[in-house]
Amino acid sequence: MDSLLSCASLAGLAFACEYVDSTLGMGYGTALTPLLLLMGWSPLAVVPAILLSELFTGTFAAVMHHRAGNVFFDFSHDSEHWIAKKMGRLGYVPKSRDSRIAMVLGACSLVGAVGAVLLAINISGLALRLFIGGVVLSMGVLILLRHRKGLRFSWGRIVGLGVLAAFNKGLSGGGYGPLVTSGQILSGVESRSSVAITSLAEGFTCLVGVLTYLALRTQADWSLAPCLVVGAMLSVPFSAWTVKRISLGRLTLFVGIATTLLGILTLLKALKAI
Repeated sequence: MDSLLSCASLAGLAFACEYVDSTLGMGYGTALTPLLLLMGWSPLAVVPAILLSELFTGTFAAVMHHRAGNVFFDFSHDSEHWIAKKMGRLGYVPKSRDSRIAMVLGACSLVGAVGAVLLAINISGLALRLFIGGVVLSMGVLILLRHRKGLRFSWGRIVGLGVLAAFNKGLSGGGYGPLVTSGQILSGVESRSSVAITSLAEGFTCLVGVLTYLALRTQADWSLAPCLVVGAMLSVPFSAWTVKRISLGRLTLFVGIATTLLGILTLLKALKAI
């Protein structure tokens, strides 16, 4: 009975954190990881479980957002696109723009991860936290200042965003959602689509993380995973419905507020360590 209640409480925490994450494009790992660590779980139990649960929920959230009309994913090959024609048989371009953005963000993760490893050797933890907090805070403030103005879409900003977000993820283990969601909005992507694309891109990132744990045969503890997966998965349909119902202006404003608060909290935590 105690183990059942414990699993139910963990599922409830995962439900709440994933609801926020799938609605605003951020917050699952950022909130759930410290909570589980404070409850006494070891990092080798927390991190793999969160990666596995985000792998499932990210993919499921992308599907549900697509069905709700919040985003349009079409990964069938667009043979008429100029890149596909130029590259011939080696070229693959998804038909919908949302699918292309998700693919570019996933590809940029490789570049960002390599850069993160190289920098991690030569940067202090304090400087890293200040850098992350400053970037997240500045993006949140920019969204709040410009959320009523239409922004022209830019592939250049999308590519830069993908590298920066993966770079941040590789250095700190978190902060992917706030950067990718807010950065897409600042690149001219609708807030509804940006939330769904972030879910799919982060799901891919978590897949790489889970496969790495399995390939290295680490002493990871997967006992937390079933409870987190169940709780998080149950929240996804409610998130897709919320994003569908809320106005674009309000959703963008909420994303801006959440991003700004996360940036401020990150900076305050870094400054306390001085």
